[in-house]
Amino acid sequence: MGIDSPIFHALHHLLDAAADDKTSANIPSGAYVRDAKAMAATPADVKEYPNSYAFIVDMPGLKSGDIKVQVEEDRVLLISGERKREEEKEAGAKYVRMERRIGKLMRKFVLPENADAEAVSAVCQDGVLTVTVPKLAPPEPKKPKTIEVKIA
Repeated sequence: MGIDSPIFHALHHLLDAAADDKTSANIPSGAYVRDAKAMAATPADVKEYPNSYAFIVDMPGLKSGDIKVQVEEDRVLLISGERKREEEKEAGAKYVRMERRIGKLMRKFVLPENADAEAVSAVCQDGVLTVTVPKLAPPEPKKPKTIEVKIA
């Protein structure tokens, strides 16, 4: 768990908010805290290939219809979903131990400038979501403009 982990980012943001203003107006909302916890608890890998970026996120127990992949303003890739507790199917059965994770899963990534935010694709297989973002073609190098010199 490095210094760039989501939990450190969330804690740093909360500490900054507390340091900026000592009034109660800066208390984070419940939704903000829940999202920060979800981002800290959702593991992800990011790979860069020659022609694309791949965001690999564990989404255990979710069907593809329960997962949302969105590109928000400012080129932010948002991946989210929620795993709900299974209802008791058998009469008289009760949990003795619950260790599997339930609740919201979420990650946000700022896409690089060379990422094509309009061509994002996503595939979920065996609880692992892979979001592929192709890279834009590099801009053509500017050729020097030749100016014809006229004789006056």
